[in-house]
Amino acid sequence: MKAIAAVLRRLDGPYELEEIELDPPGPGELLVRVVGVGMCQTDLVPRRPRSFAPPPIVTGHEGAGVVEAVGAGVRRVSVGDHVVLTFDFCGDCRNCGKGLPPYCDTFLVRNMFGRRADGSTGARDAAGNAISSRWFGQSSFATHCLATERNAVPVDRDLPLAKLGPLGCGMLTGAGSVLVGMKVTAGASFVVFGAGAVGMAAILAARTVGASPIVAVDLHQHRLELARELGATHALDGTDPDLVPRIRDLTDGGADFSFDTTANVESIANAVAVLRMAGHCGLVGVQSRPVTLGPMALVGRTVSGILEGGADPHLLVPRLIDLWRQDLFPFDRLVETFPLAEINAAEEASRSGRVIKPVLLPGETT
Repeated sequence: MKAIAAVLRRLDGPYELEEIELDPPGPGELLVRVVGVGMCQTDLVPRRPRSFAPPPIVTGHEGAGVVEAVGAGVRRVSVGDHVVLTFDFCGDCRNCGKGLPPYCDTFLVRNMFGRRADGSTGARDAAGNAISSRWFGQSSFATHCLATERNAVPVDRDLPLAKLGPLGCGMLTGAGSVLVGMKVTAGASFVVFGAGAVGMAAILAARTVGASPIVAVDLHQHRLELARELGATHALDGTDPDLVPRIRDLTDGGADFSFDTTANVESIANAVAVLRMAGHCGLVGVQSRPVTLGPMALVGRTVSGILEGGADPHLLVPRLIDLWRQDLFPFDRLVETFPLAEINAAEEASRSGRVIKPVLLPGETT
């Protein structure tokens, strides 16, 4: 079928709206009409030289929409269902069998290559040339996308579907890291480095479990102000030369948990340095250069790299929706919507930090 998609054709070029041809859904696949899709920093990865998924590509991996067709063998999802799209996984490997789909043996090939696991794309442009269209098993910067039964989470039809997409990755990663990846507990001190979408979701989750104090660190004053509104007890400028001793003072000698969302090596070093003995630092993102730590930095402390919050989205997304219904996880306060035609403006708003979570509305292409 034909769809309108935002195609990235050059590393340094703009997204361009194009008509593409999508394959019918294959075995285990779904055709989804995209209602809303969040923009995440990970969507910038194909712009990097030597990316696993070079242009031409359709990105977007926080989609939410309505199932319009299903392929052979699909059992859990039906035509007409409302779904939140998340990362893809095989469902069969050892880690998937243990309830750890973010650590699927084939996570990289299914999510970061922009193609099916067999190398096919499922989409062609007007000239008949293949376009990578399975970014995180969905490529949802489009009016329609192909996904799988595995990475589609059914949700109630009375929910504001256009805003739910970020639950599939950014909110899942931030909240999941608190609730699942690190298992932050009531009364524990918690420090977040980077108050973007992932960091804000972590603050919201830490508030729900009763962590205290909750310290937010960022470079943008408007983000720090919002972090205070959403549950941070303290908000600090990341450029403060006395940042580490200040945090250690606020946490009575050191934090029980710290969480870095920036992938900045200096920030990571600070996130480790603020821990008390037996403290746990969680990291998300990929660092561009090695992290240097002091010889005693890891003595009695834990540092872990966390993918997708370490969570099963089929369990955590419904939990986050329940919290939202109770006004305990108001992630929608982070959202600003854009029509799909304004995707380049949305990308710039995200890069600059002006907007925490842009959400594109593919039904509004102009």
